[in-house]
Amino acid sequence: MMSTWDNIQQIFLVFGGLSLFLFGLKMMSDGLKSIAGNRMRTIIGKATANRFLGFLVGMLVTAAIQSSTATSVMAIGFINAGLMKLTQFVGIIIGANVGSTFTAFLISFKIDPFAPILITAGIVLYLFVKKKKAKDFGFIILGLGTIFFGLSTMSAPLGGFARLEGFRSVLAAFENPMLALLAGLLFTAIIQSSAATIGIIIALYHGGVSIAFDTAVFLVLGSNIGTCSTALLSAIASNRESKRAALTHLVYNIISCAIFGTILAFFPGILTWFQRTWHDGARQIVMFHALYNVAAATVMIFFTNQLTKLIYVLMPKRLEEYKDESLIYLGSEKKQTPAGIFKQAHSEIIRMGKMAYDNLQLAMEALYKRDKDLAAKVFEMENTIDYLKKEITGYLNGIHSTELSSADVKQLGQFHQVLNDIERIGDHAENIVEHVMAEDNYKIYISTEGIEEMLGLSDYVLEALGIALNIFETRDSSRISRVVDLEDKVDALSEQYLKNHIARLSEGACDPRGSVIFSSIISDLERCSDHAMNIAEYPIN
Repeated sequence: MMSTWDNIQQIFLVFGGLSLFLFGLKMMSDGLKSIAGNRMRTIIGKATANRFLGFLVGMLVTAAIQSSTATSVMAIGFINAGLMKLTQFVGIIIGANVGSTFTAFLISFKIDPFAPILITAGIVLYLFVKKKKAKDFGFIILGLGTIFFGLSTMSAPLGGFARLEGFRSVLAAFENPMLALLAGLLFTAIIQSSAATIGIIIALYHGGVSIAFDTAVFLVLGSNIGTCSTALLSAIASNRESKRAALTHLVYNIISCAIFGTILAFFPGILTWFQRTWHDGARQIVMFHALYNVAAATVMIFFTNQLTKLIYVLMPKRLEEYKDESLIYLGSEKKQTPAGIFKQAHSEIIRMGKMAYDNLQLAMEALYKRDKDLAAKVFEMENTIDYLKKEITGYLNGIHSTELSSADVKQLGQFHQVLNDIERIGDHAENIVEHVMAEDNYKIYISTEGIEEMLGLSDYVLEALGIALNIFETRDSSRISRVVDLEDKVDALSEQYLKNHIARLSEGACDPRGSVIFSSIISDLERCSDHAMNIAEYPIN
């Protein structure tokens, strides 16, 4: 029976072993990165061709430098510098998750007796050899030896704890999958290393601790989520797109965990298969960690676009992010077929339409607040809309007519029409804020009733435009009747509001100089409604 002092000593041994383990991981990673130099960063920066190349690069770089966190942080740095897009980051981070399994394989081998030899050899190379590559190699060996020495230091006291009732109660509590998942998540988030979490599990097995395999599995699932903490912290001071990248890493691991955690809950025979195939507990958990990440990558690599869209839903773009925006979907591949160009052009047009929607909404806000800064943003976004229209039109005009079927020719014509309608909506938004930018207009008084009528009319126009863009995006025309009703309502209200304004003028309730502004804005909104109606009708023509 151990005394209290003995227990304290054993606890310090565990934490000391864990500290050595973490320090060894860092030494080995630093040594590998030093040998690689800037090559790894350069390779990551060039992984922009497609998701599969990104996956391969993320996997190889992480396996080489032994740190998925370092890979994700480097990639986030490229996003922050504007050298990489979010869609390209997704493939890299999926590959990094697979590459991180190499570390777990490494520490699963029970070569603790050789740890002192590795440490000695590493110190000799690092301290007494002058060549830099030899020193770096010595640092790697020293790190590897420290990892196994740390594992060995942890294993014995953890085995002693297994005889304590309190420790057994804690392990029993973790038999609840959600508690095990949460424990793995929190522990990994605190120490910022999923490898360390797996290392402790392996140390428990090596120490003879009887830990249920399904408990270990959910600890591993939680560690995959917790390892995102470093990337999240590194993105705090970065731009919004870098924050999305860190969020992508987190969401990817949460989705993967949810999918495969649910599968394991309904098909526990999978875990039984692991136990029958590999009899050693440490090897079971390492193989699960590897196959889980490979399976998750195999599934999720085909849903990178959907994952990217989800991230933009969770963290939408702010208006200032549209400045100097370039094409995202078109031009990513060479020698495309007309069908491929149409698909990508459709995505670009939808993006352009959402910008026009945001710009019209912002224009009305700038008008209401008489805010020149908001008006300036409208002009900036209008320049982006014009640029996108020009570039998309150029791609569409580049398709040879001989390659098009009659259906393709019809779709091409529809795309051009929608582009024109969206551009005109952007022009009307610009017309509206021109009144805000004119100094003399600040002295012109428009009644509260007139302002409310313009804002109320814009609400109907924006609703119609939002539905129309959704119809164009989904090809689902079931809601077109609502657009027709809104368009009729806008026409009727436009006529009524102009009459109301004339009545207010006769009563002296409005400045006569405001008549041009009021009627112009009402006309701009009414024309935007017409363009929304056009966009809604194209999918059914």
